[in-house]
Amino acid sequence: MDIATLLNWLLGPLLAILTLLFILRIVLTWYPQINLNQFPYNLVSWPTEPLLAPTRRVIPPLGGVDITPVIWVFLVSLIQQLFLGPQGLVNLIF
Repeated sequence: MDIATLLNWLLGPLLAILTLLFILRIVLTWYPQINLNQFPYNLVSWPTEPLLAPTRRVIPPLGGVDITPVIWVFLVSLIQQLFLGPQGLVNLIF
């Protein structure tokens, strides 16, 4: 197994799961009465909150709407394409 395959095998699912968690977090923002500290919602909030909290300090909610999960979906998708896409760095270097 070469390094490119190993990186694709490790980073691909990790970034896909992170994207899915941020999309679920977007859906959870539609329901403000949900307690994110209760099971099963904490499974979504626990891994995403360390990334969202600092981003909220830079980009506050606009009109009461938290847009930071949308920004992170974009960033994770961009990272995935830059590194693992058909013309990504992993494929070009290795």
